[in-house]
Amino acid sequence: PISSCQRSSPAEASASSGPGLYFHPVPEPDPARVAEVSRRIKDWAVDEVDLYPDDWEGEFDGFSVGRYMVACHPDAPTVEHLMLATRLMVAENAVDDCYCEDHGGSPIGLGGRLLMAHTALDPLHTTKEYQPEWARSLHSDAPRRAYRSAMEYFLQLASPSQADRFRHDMARLHMGYLAEAAWAQTDHVPEVWEYLAMRQFNNFRPCPTITDAVGGYELPADLHAPAAMQRVIALAGNATTIVNDLYSYTKEQASPGRHLNLPVVIAEREGMSEQEAYLKAVEVHNDLMHEFEAESAALAAACPVPSVLRFLRGVAVWVDGNHCWHQTNTYRYSLPDFW
Repeated sequence: PISSCQRSSPAEASASSGPGLYFHPVPEPDPARVAEVSRRIKDWAVDEVDLYPDDWEGEFDGFSVGRYMVACHPDAPTVEHLMLATRLMVAENAVDDCYCEDHGGSPIGLGGRLLMAHTALDPLHTTKEYQPEWARSLHSDAPRRAYRSAMEYFLQLASPSQADRFRHDMARLHMGYLAEAAWAQTDHVPEVWEYLAMRQFNNFRPCPTITDAVGGYELPADLHAPAAMQRVIALAGNATTIVNDLYSYTKEQASPGRHLNLPVVIAEREGMSEQEAYLKAVEVHNDLMHEFEAESAALAAACPVPSVLRFLRGVAVWVDGNHCWHQTNTYRYSLPDFW
């Protein structure tokens, strides 16, 4: 059975939601903050960016994004800081759903749509003649409206360096979307290592990488850029994304067509049964988690600067909060009965 988020310290020893799945329980998210963030994000989605038609409301509510972001950012000094992450998370999911996945998405023409959406984050600098047409285009569909508005709010509290870092990680994300779309168009099942390479880009990295902005402080660029910190952030993004593969597996297997996820790729490329492949994917997740924790501890010991230590803690808490949300969001997810 899948246990709920437990009222315990994030530093508590690991437990499992199934034999072998490695994670840390987190405290129950602050219910007052959850309620306030949930109220504000729905007001933003409905009134400010006209994000979804009425018949999508149940899915929006079922996403439980308020609980998700409060669990991932318990050190946010204000609700407005939490809203930075919440708007960006919702905008990113709108792009994924509307351009790539469930709600009209398609691999055909995806590159053009993603590029135009990316200009809502990384603005076009062009001539006076053509600038107005581009500006109008940012209101032309829900994903672009959401990206534009969420980024405007982010810029109010984030530094220029933090904003540029986020744009870079979103470009990584969009490149990962394109790789997966290319494979879908050619009906290609990648090798396991190729799939993991794609998932390093098509992953959650933009979320934990802004943990300092949401926390109300800044990890300076010269401390964010070194290879050791980049490795920690990459491993965190990779581990949290495989969590998504594991919890999405049952839903994706029941959906029409073939959905690439780590268990599916392992089963096909390594000749395993569904159960064997799923359990192998759990091992991959656990290896990534252990490597993330080891590299994070080594960096903390080598560079005990307060902003580095706080950032590393923030990324670890995001990893744990992400698992908590997947684990408890039974509207969206359930684990297969493979144990």
